[in-house]
Amino acid sequence: MYKFKSYQYGIALGICLTVAGCKAPAPEAAPTTSAPVPESFGTTAQTQDSNNTSALQWKDYFKDQNLVDLIDVALKNNQELNITLQEIEIAKNDIRVKKGLLLPTVGVRAGAGVEKVGRYTSQGAGDATTEIKPGVETPDPLGDFTISAYANWEVDIWKKLRNSKKAALNRYLATVEGKNFVITNLIAEVADSYYELMALDTQLDIVKQTIKLQSNALEIVKIQKQAARATELGVKKFEAEVLTSKSLEFDILQQIKEAENKINFLLGRYPQEIKRTTSTNFLSLLPAAVSSGIPSQLLSNRPDVKQAELELVAAKLDVKVAHAEFYPSLDISAAVGVNAFKPSYLFTFPESILYSLAGDLAAPLINRNAIKAEFASANARQLQALYNYDRTVLNAYLEVSNQLSKIENLQKGYDLKSQQVDALNTSIDVSNDLFKSARVDYFEVLMTQRDALEAKLELVDTKKEQLNAAVHVYRDLGGGWK
Repeated sequence: MYKFKSYQYGIALGICLTVAGCKAPAPEAAPTTSAPVPESFGTTAQTQDSNNTSALQWKDYFKDQNLVDLIDVALKNNQELNITLQEIEIAKNDIRVKKGLLLPTVGVRAGAGVEKVGRYTSQGAGDATTEIKPGVETPDPLGDFTISAYANWEVDIWKKLRNSKKAALNRYLATVEGKNFVITNLIAEVADSYYELMALDTQLDIVKQTIKLQSNALEIVKIQKQAARATELGVKKFEAEVLTSKSLEFDILQQIKEAENKINFLLGRYPQEIKRTTSTNFLSLLPAAVSSGIPSQLLSNRPDVKQAELELVAAKLDVKVAHAEFYPSLDISAAVGVNAFKPSYLFTFPESILYSLAGDLAAPLINRNAIKAEFASANARQLQALYNYDRTVLNAYLEVSNQLSKIENLQKGYDLKSQQVDALNTSIDVSNDLFKSARVDYFEVLMTQRDALEAKLELVDTKKEQLNAAVHVYRDLGGGWK
């Protein structure tokens, strides 16, 4: 009676320990997300209109056929984009791995062996007195030949494997969005470099025109020196200014070469000349009209926002997978085949048939530190993914807001800069006339020409920034990948 009660107490204690061992810590509550996206981008030019430039295909957004051709080549050959495509393949294969874990593992096994046991052992003594058939003793040594099929299957009781597969699927979709984000940035980078190249061509033409103008002024000063109306100092000053402009010409030529090579790199090809529109009409180019839509559209249009959202979903599923590790797991194994000590007996039925079926229920009980650590890490990764999502949304909003403001302010600055260039062009003619009549000295002519050159170069830079801002807002709104 006393022993029976001890057994009862032992069984009860074992059950209590098992229940305590299977108890899992609760997942850490995720903090609330950041404030909702504002209803507008906060610029005076924006209207509350759902029309969004990002809905346009990039071939419709960019009107320059040379630029369209370059982007088309980049989307086919760019190495970074091709690397990203391989990441998609890796993520797709990971789904297949996780899906395979849900199904039983089936295999075929064949084996051969021999065993010699001591005569004075329980097994040896038993074999010596056992007959396989009447008059046929158990052979010594004893062979072992097996052919069998086996299967193992972990029953997904707590949806651990299914959640793991869903997490892999979301990460695959996230890599697809990552590829789309690479495409939007690639298109913008090619367009930026193309407009930079056109701007450099225009600046080169301006410098060449300025060199001609300065060379003419230098000849006039030389003639005036011969007529004793100017000094050697004036001649040298004009000559130095011409040399400075010629030096600037070679600087721009180097920048053009580097800009061409940058485009070639984006296109995945070795250096060659970039076909582009002539620079004569660069300053007459108008930035594409932009409709920013409403900020909430960024959540569905921006690939990086959707990528961060999918990674957050995957991280939440990882927490569920790590949480399920605290619970018992059920493994089922089975085998069927033939087994005999001689190959000739393998297909002697039913004597050679073997089969097995077993279920294994196992749960972590003591020393679960590794499982707890993985669960804590999964919680931390979930919080990281949440913060990353909030940061990505905030960054997307601020990028669009900055570009819309930049477009508005650049237009005002370009108008003023154009008036400045017109005034300085007129002042060059006036200063030359006054210099010829000796009413101003050479210094004023030099400063006027220098100011005009700087203003023209700045005007070209402003036009380039205008065109780039239109490219950037198209990218930041999520355009280009559709």
